Amino acid sequence: MHPPQTTGTALQDIWPQATCYGCGPANPFGLQLKSYWSVDGQAVVAIHHPDPKYNAGFDNVMYGGLVASLMDCHSVWAAIAHAYRSEGREHGSLPSITYVTGRLDVRYLKPTPLNQPIYLHAVIEEIHGRKTKVFTQLGPEGQVTAEAHVLAVRIDADKALGASGTSDLA
Repeated sequence: MHPPQTTGTALQDIWPQATCYGCGPANPFGLQLKSYWSVDGQAVVAIHHPDPKYNAGFDNVMYGGLVASLMDCHSVWAAIAHAYRSEGREHGSLPSITYVTGRLDVRYLKPTPLNQPIYLHAVIEEIHGRKTKVFTQLGPEGQVTAEAHVLAVRIDADKALGASGTSDLA
């Protein structure tokens, strides 16, 4: 992985009241991940500065749940951003485009360190109706320590309104 070159504002900033643990700007206890379009517009990228408290019981090894959480949130935002672009709409315009995680398949390739910035890189693999397959890689500079295939599912309900209307994920 390499330090990402980004453009524009964070994708998550369109939803300032979001309280998602991984990416919600309004969650003071969360990770507050910020994802951006890459300069070339071909990927969604992010930088995370991990805290040592998220260790896996070993010095300088990130807890696997944190790795999964970062990749989950980043991948879903990649699907949302791609949908807005493919529809020729301004990111965040109404009606809101909302995706949820249908499947998260993480491969842990090697320990992810806690003492340096962690980069995320997501690309859209396939789109079938309301289902978008996203491939995301994560790691410090020069390494990929985990990768994920994520199935992001578009729902009609606005996720900001809560769980009502989100039961149909199949």
